[in-house]
Amino acid sequence: MKPETVSHRLAQLRKSGLGLRERSASDIARVLAEVVDRWSSPESVWRQRLVSELTPLAGFNAGLMERGLEVGLSHWSGPALQDLVHRELANSQKTMVSGFQITAVLLAGSIPMPSLIGLVAPLLLRSPVLAKSAARDPVTPRLVAESIAEVDEQLGDCIDVVDFPGSDEACVRALLAADCVVASGSDDTVARVAELLHPYQRFVGYGHRTSVAVISEAATRGAALETTAAALSLDVCLWDQLGCLSPVAVFVVGSDADAKTRLAQALASALARAEERWPRGDVDGSTAATISHERSEAEMRSAAGRSVELWASTTTAWTVIAEEDPSLRPNPLHRFIRIHSVDDMSQLLSALEPLGPHLAAVALEGFDLNSDEWTTAVAKLGASRICPVGRMQAPPLNWHHDNRGVLTPLARFMDLELHTGKLS
Repeated sequence: MKPETVSHRLAQLRKSGLGLRERSASDIARVLAEVVDRWSSPESVWRQRLVSELTPLAGFNAGLMERGLEVGLSHWSGPALQDLVHRELANSQKTMVSGFQITAVLLAGSIPMPSLIGLVAPLLLRSPVLAKSAARDPVTPRLVAESIAEVDEQLGDCIDVVDFPGSDEACVRALLAADCVVASGSDDTVARVAELLHPYQRFVGYGHRTSVAVISEAATRGAALETTAAALSLDVCLWDQLGCLSPVAVFVVGSDADAKTRLAQALASALARAEERWPRGDVDGSTAATISHERSEAEMRSAAGRSVELWASTTTAWTVIAEEDPSLRPNPLHRFIRIHSVDDMSQLLSALEPLGPHLAAVALEGFDLNSDEWTTAVAKLGASRICPVGRMQAPPLNWHHDNRGVLTPLARFMDLELHTGKLS
């Protein structure tokens, strides 16, 4: 694709935006609510097409993709979208809210849900969207655009998709002529995009994020153990652990020295069963070599008398390592999980501190989620979401990703101060 083509697409969308802004915000929200309903339906034709077309490109198992969409869209609906609009944009009569003339969205990764909401959000503000598809997922943005056009032709004219390598600087610069730019990806990628923008442009960046699970020792005993392990295995397996809401580590809290081993054994069994049902997707040679290296390193530490235990498939399909201390270690992902033990909250917070601003979600199991003690402590770390295990990959539509709203970062607000008389 040539940069001139990108510029032409932007110009066409600017024209389409003139008609879009003549329509009411409530009308646009109604249309997009219907689009979300069509995607969230278990019988969704769009989901079926997505699985069929994306599976061979992204390397996921088809059954795993179906389950991931089922879980990920379980809380999504037209009413939920309407509620999101009301929560974030229902301001007083003295505040006007609008979107930018055009929004460019640079997508990343291969998990469909972020792309879906990322494309719908600017349209809710009556801002046309030009999206650059992710290298691993050229399918989702195209299908989202088609699904919108199916419901409303005019609104369909206000979303377009371009596809070019991220290394094509000329095309990137052409795309970044938009008034508002949203970029997802690594911290380096987001920083590079920010450097190319002017101060008067709105920039919304979503960099690298990661998540963890925290389990009480009570959840590793009796019937609770199998339930906990099954839920954790789902969190690890969905999207092959490649999303920002996939746990990279599990922490068991308590003084029971055997709790960590019990959970590791049960989780290993659950991952083995999951592999039979939803085989892990493809990995390249470098990733497989990294997994093998981390396994060998754990075995060497164990042979040297360290308190490290390893459970693993005969291939690199899944790996569970019970670690000797709370220190975070490298994780190659693709269903590779480390389990640590900590005595109390203080030790847990110290262990998680290195994650700093990269912490997205924390799954808690065996704790009172209505208690301010744990939620307040986790919030101080910067996490933007707390949920039970088994629900990490199912954030609601109104999740404050990166501690921000869904719509407000893309909006312009104008406060109207009415004349009430002279100052004395």
